Amino acid sequence: MDPGGSGGTGTRAPSGPATQAWGDDPYADALGAGRGPLFLRRTDGWLLPLEVERWCARADAVDRQVLAHCEGAVLDVGCGPGRLVAELAARGRTALGIDVSEAAVAHTVRLGGQALHRSVFDPLPGEGRWDTALLVDGNIGIGGDPAALLRRTAELLGPGGLLIAETVAGADVDERVDVRIVRAAHGDGTEDSGTAGDGGGDQGASGDRAAFPWARVGTPALLRHAARAGWRTDAQWSAGGRCFVALRNGPRRDSRRDRRTSSSADPANSAAVISSQRARKPSAGRVVADR
Repeated sequence: MDPGGSGGTGTRAPSGPATQAWGDDPYADALGAGRGPLFLRRTDGWLLPLEVERWCARADAVDRQVLAHCEGAVLDVGCGPGRLVAELAARGRTALGIDVSEAAVAHTVRLGGQALHRSVFDPLPGEGRWDTALLVDGNIGIGGDPAALLRRTAELLGPGGLLIAETVAGADVDERVDVRIVRAAHGDGTEDSGTAGDGGGDQGASGDRAAFPWARVGTPALLRHAARAGWRTDAQWSAGGRCFVALRNGPRRDSRRDRRTSSSADPANSAAVISSQRARKPSAGRVVADR
């Protein structure tokens, strides 16, 4: 997910009724339809567009460039509807997606990928043995704490493992925000928050329970966070209006190893945790959005 869109500036909407948290019906409905409009609405009124159509399409040229950097077994954190996992599977690569949205996991499986209904902060198969982790489509924002997410990703990767993260394009932004998911903002200042009952009894009087933390991070800010956490910068590039950083975890690996065909994480040997067979929601009270 990329809450900042291509430029990350968003549009302003008047305050309106509170709506559902990420992973509930508006997102599932958008994935089912394959289109938006869908937005993250910050508490200050800015609407950050979500690129549902791109996420639901097949991997494009920019995506394929990202995948060309991947090494060995790939964990796609916040895989959404699964275009990257499906593309890797079609190439015969070992890949697993994780997402807190059941609809996203089901969509990934329908495309032929393997996916788990799981938060990145939950126990995962192959911890400490993944070769590459992906945090694209704005997923460096998961949990609203990039430093904590970088620490968790380091735990998932093996020594010298690779993290490919997408950053907010064209800005040195480093912000933490609370957001809600909304379907649209109309010209009359009202919001379409979904079907009848959306955001109903699950919220308190202020609607705060519908909000969840998110972060928006540009490349300079991510490099600062990564340096403090002991990551090494491996590469930086831009393509199609999107920006990416590749980071290396810990010591360098033996360059003779063919990481592009490695499957050290071996999620296939964890058949019991594939798809929805043992899917479970994040722990109660944890506010984490995986896309």
